Amino acid sequence: MSDKFTHGYALLIGVGESAYRDLSLPVTVKDTQAIYAALIDSELCAYPDDKEHIRVLNNQEATKAAILDGLNWLKGKAESDPNATVFVYYSGHGWVDKKTKLYYLLQHDIKPTKMASSALAAETFTDALRQIQAERLLVVVDSCHAAGMATSKEADLELEEEFDDFIRIAPSKGLIEELKQGKGRVVFTSSEGEQKSLWIKDNSIYTYHFLEALQGAGNKPGDTEVRLSNLMDHLTTSVPESARKLDQEQTPQFDMTGGNFVIAKLRGGKGLPDKGWDEVKPQATQKINKIAETINQYGKFITNINEASNFHIGDVYNK
Repeated sequence: MSDKFTHGYALLIGVGESAYRDLSLPVTVKDTQAIYAALIDSELCAYPDDKEHIRVLNNQEATKAAILDGLNWLKGKAESDPNATVFVYYSGHGWVDKKTKLYYLLQHDIKPTKMASSALAAETFTDALRQIQAERLLVVVDSCHAAGMATSKEADLELEEEFDDFIRIAPSKGLIEELKQGKGRVVFTSSEGEQKSLWIKDNSIYTYHFLEALQGAGNKPGDTEVRLSNLMDHLTTSVPESARKLDQEQTPQFDMTGGNFVIAKLRGGKGLPDKGWDEVKPQATQKINKIAETINQYGKFITNINEASNFHIGDVYNK
């Protein structure tokens, strides 16, 4: 029987449906659902499949208050478990105010006419992260999404004109420095500058390759754990390669000064076989493609609605 990654705690945020419809990004929900399914799979990352270890905020659940409550929940987990490994994943719009240069994450309950006051300010997000006293904390921000993920190119241009005081942009180096303040903090972002977070099929390019890395794409034969360096090694090459196939550029950014800690079990602790990633890649790809079809969202938690052949996504949790 596979060992559990018992000290792992995660808050996964996929804004998805916005209260202001034109800002909706459905693919971000699929991203967080996919990562959730990988985390709780006993044959993959092996996080405990319960509300005490993972919270997922999608669509109407991804409000400013709920996000801050989720970060406070992680604070409590870190206080009660000195060996905690904390993982925060945000997928949604990230905009900067042209005048003030302040950065905002656009959660579900955004008010277009009061953007700056209603959005989740990076300063507020950062302050909440600083309260989490875990010695191993990974923050992933997949934020510079093109509105074209959810709408047409014409609608994308209309959105830019409507919010011409803001620029869709990835977190700056200065903001990343703020996010990683404290011991054991590591920050990953999906792109740099005004590059867009691109998507293919059911997931963003970044999340798709992140899922590959969680299954060993950046590891060597015999490895039994996924470390941050394994994630970084795979994302560094795979994301730009996929972007180039779309005649685009997307360059993930990493800050590893917080340490190279373990973020998950590798294949439930079994690790990669002798032939390495090439041997398990077909199976891993199949799992990624099945995830979005087999899970559904209920409040802060996700449950399975079907059982895919040879693919575990966890037990049903009833609210």
